[in-house]
Amino acid sequence: MKIIVGISGGVDSAVAALLLKRQGHEVTGLFMKNWEEDDTASHCSAEEDLKMAQTVCDHLDIPLKTVNFSTEYWDRVFSHFLSEYRAGRTPNPDVLCNKEIKFRAFLEHALVLGADRIATGHYARVDSHAGRFRLLKSRDANKDQSYFLYLLGREALAHTVFPVGDLTKTEVRRLAQEASLPNYNRQDSTGICFIGERDFKSFLARYLPAQPGEMRTLAGSFKGNHDGVMYYTIGQRQGLGIGGEGEAWYVVNKDAANNILYVEQGEHHPALFSEALIADQLHWIGVEPLPWPRQLCAKTRYRQPDQNCTVTPHVKGLHVAFDNPQRALTPGQSVVFYDNDECLGGGIIEEAMPATQTAETRSALH
Repeated sequence: MKIIVGISGGVDSAVAALLLKRQGHEVTGLFMKNWEEDDTASHCSAEEDLKMAQTVCDHLDIPLKTVNFSTEYWDRVFSHFLSEYRAGRTPNPDVLCNKEIKFRAFLEHALVLGADRIATGHYARVDSHAGRFRLLKSRDANKDQSYFLYLLGREALAHTVFPVGDLTKTEVRRLAQEASLPNYNRQDSTGICFIGERDFKSFLARYLPAQPGEMRTLAGSFKGNHDGVMYYTIGQRQGLGIGGEGEAWYVVNKDAANNILYVEQGEHHPALFSEALIADQLHWIGVEPLPWPRQLCAKTRYRQPDQNCTVTPHVKGLHVAFDNPQRALTPGQSVVFYDNDECLGGGIIEEAMPATQTAETRSALH
């Protein structure tokens, strides 16, 4: 087949191209540039990544094409990212980036170029079962990225291959070294999708100016001032600036409407834990997994072990009750559902329900 591989400059996509070429496919690399707002050496490594991508493709003797999706990224991903933070929620840009850029804009572009399939270096798997395509977890549980891919549709899965999904990260690096790939030991990228590593608060402040307000305990005690509730997330410990003796302070809730940040002391404070959540903006990769209620597993963050839960319909979407209390459930983040290795889909956390809630706590929250 003619397969176009998204080459990022990292080792995973390089090995994906290597494996596909060894399998006899006609392989072309495609480098996507998606951010231009502050494209400088101190913030964005796109130029360095492109150089490495070209070096990898030269080594593999495959062509490399480039494309700029900066407009699509801003319109489809970053504007939503900002609106969610402005509302006091904490979005996951990688989830939307995968849906809108890597498996929509990239896929559409590749099909125009005559590709039969696209490929990326994601740690996940796709198979066909009973006439439908399924998204499966990676063989490497520690690197599995299906959580970030739950918004993919059947059309995208039908045109996608994940060559490293059956490998561990250690095996990927070994293959890269044995093939003398120039990036076999290159450090994995982190940070915001396509934007990279940076001081997040100062980056966000360029688009969402500071809105100082009060930090209070759930009982109403004043503990200090904050720069804006949008700069903080549930469970956050760093950057609060609350002194005194005893355990560290953590963000336990946010009141965006009144610009109040609620904090409590101790990483095991009851207000950090929830027994259930409400999810909306639901997406099922295949058919909706009826009948309800269903016993499933869920993840509310990347690399979290599967959590047993009971899922039932709710007027706002789905009610997800966990067998064990969950820490720092965060509105705006994704809850992703699994049936063994199969990723069924997921939704956005709209509301978390505290595991223990005193009258004092209820008064502060409502």
